[in-house]
This record gives sequence, structure tokens and C-alpha cells, in this order.
Amino acid sequence: MNDFYKDYSLKHVINASGKMTILGVSKVPSIAIEAQRFGDTHFFEMSELVNRTGEQISKWLGSQGAVVVNSASAAIAQSVAGIIGQGSMHHVYHPFDERYTNREIIIPKGQNVDYGTPEEVMIELGGGKVVEAGYANMCSKEHIEMMITDKTAAIFYVKSHHAVQKSMLSVKDAVEVAHKHNLPLILDAAAEEDLKKYVEMDIDVVIFSGAKALEGPASGLLFGKQPYIDWIKLQSRGIGRSMKIGKENILGLTTALKEYLENGTESGKSMINRLTPFIESLNKVPHISAKQVQDAAGREIYRAEITIQPDSSKNAKTVLKELKNGKIAIYTREYRSNEGIFELDIRAVDSEEMNIITNKLKEILN
Repeated sequence: MNDFYKDYSLKHVINASGKMTILGVSKVPSIAIEAQRFGDTHFFEMSELVNRTGEQISKWLGSQGAVVVNSASAAIAQSVAGIIGQGSMHHVYHPFDERYTNREIIIPKGQNVDYGTPEEVMIELGGGKVVEAGYANMCSKEHIEMMITDKTAAIFYVKSHHAVQKSMLSVKDAVEVAHKHNLPLILDAAAEEDLKKYVEMDIDVVIFSGAKALEGPASGLLFGKQPYIDWIKLQSRGIGRSMKIGKENILGLTTALKEYLENGTESGKSMINRLTPFIESLNKVPHISAKQVQDAAGREIYRAEITIQPDSSKNAKTVLKELKNGKIAIYTREYRSNEGIFELDIRAVDSEEMNIITNKLKEILN
């Protein structure tokens, strides 16, 4: 087998950052790779492949409809476009025609985040006009309601560690407001883990990344209610053409999803068991202190939080730069590096790589 690191002069990477797009997101399980290989070596009537896999996914999740697209970002744009066009073929061919006046998409201000691109970029790509509700540090049901007009097309909610967590209305609150005003709720839950709970919460359109918790290939999963899913599927003949997904990744994601629903992912208990000796070894490194923390958005994910102590001659940003610039590039979660803190996500890190991380930190900080 080719060594593509060598062929293209690429660095080996230790991904202690999490399931991040900049690092290729996830390692795909062999069963999904086999499904991709089948897709790569066979032909299909593509519309039937899209419909049949969507029907199967709907049965697994208990939703009215589902469709696999090429990414969670594409899912945002196509969801917005589908809801604005409401099944009109004229809209599919003329998505920015001024006759389609109901384009306002209400999003809590603290959820209009940059996850690699701003949420508003994908909403606007779908033809939506972003209307922010509330403030950077709070948003209530009342804040959402006061922004609703006769031009409102949907309410948009982001369930993510990137978003503001405190003083925010819940997903349940957002559903109640949307349905009180006969509006659909679009939920961006790209990196979340429990799909079925959102069906049970009566959410109209749910967006997951196929490559994050589900550990599928590059893809996005849309599921929810009709007619919204059919309206979204229609976008494959419009703006979705530039976002189309291949047959191999449709089969890969569908297979990965089945595996995920049947066997789940690593439990929080398992993560804690692996973290405990790792944190003990990290606390022996000069000038740092390490402790276990849970994911900020409440997911059953546990990480090592590293604090660079004041007596260190190097601050967190310098340490992180040196971690990435070594012969093996070590990526971490850097969101609080300005506070002297970073996190190590071990979901894709084995014990050998934990030792490499510990030794590299010793080298940098000694």
C-alpha cells in the first residue's frame, strides 16, 4: 500500500482536537469503507439510491423523511433554500428571484458562530436573510418572537459547543416558538450524538455531519418532517448541484449510521478510564496542571484540560505552535489558549499517541 504521507511529503498528525474538518474529521470504520468500495465499483440510478437510502434511514430514526447530502454545511444551505422555495421548480431554477419574499431566518445572536465558516454564510448561500435575535450573552423565547415578521421563513437553532451556552433558550423552547407561529425549526446539530431524541422533540429539519459522531465519510445527513425533506431534495436540481455527493459516500454514510445506531460510540466511562492514567502522566510534566473536564455542550465526552502555569517561560499559544510544528503535528482544542488553557480530546488518540503527546510537552516545557 502506498505511504501517502511520504508520497506527498505530508506530516503525520495526532488528532487530539476532536472530530474537526481541518484534520479530515473522523477515521471511517472498515464496514463503511467496504460500502464505499461497493459504491465505487458499481453503477446506480442515482435518484433511486438517494430515495431508497433515505427511506431506510427514516425507518431507523422514526422520521418522516431523510436524505444524505455532501456535508452539514450543504445541508444548511439546501434546507434554507428548500423552505424558501416550498417545492417550486421555478424557485429551484431562480433561487434568488425577488418574488420569493419570505427569506428571513431568525437565529439567536450567540449561535451565529464560525465553525470553519460562519453560520450566516451558509444561510445566505441558500438565499436566506439572517435576522439575529437576542444578544451575545442571552436569548429567550421572547427575543425570538419579537423578531418574527410576515417575511419570516424559519427559525434556526445551533446545538454546538461553539455557541453561547448560558442564558439561552433550549431546543425545546425554540420548537415551541416556531410551531406557535406555524414556522419550521431548522436544527444544526452537526456534531451531536443522539439522533432519535430530535425526532421525538418534533423538530422539522435536523442536520447532522455524517463524518463526526457517526464516523462516516465526508457527508451530511438531513432528516425530519415532510414536506420539508422533499423540498430540500429538490435542491439537487438547483444549488445542490454544486454540492452533490457521490454514490460511494451515500452508501458509506448509510452503513456507518447503521453501525452507529446498533453499536454506538465510545462511552463516557471508557473515555474516563483511558483519561485517568494520561492525566496522571501529564501532571508530571513541568509547568502544567491537568484535569478531566466534560464537553461544554453537555455531551458525554470527556477531555484532559491543560493549564500552563504562570512560572512557565512559554505561554499556551507558544506551546500549541510548537506541538503543531514538530515532526509529528499534534493538534489540540485551542479555544481558550488566550487564557493559558487548552484541551486534549482522546477519542481518536491511542495509548502510544498519548505517550508521544506527554513526551513532546516535556520536551517543549523543560
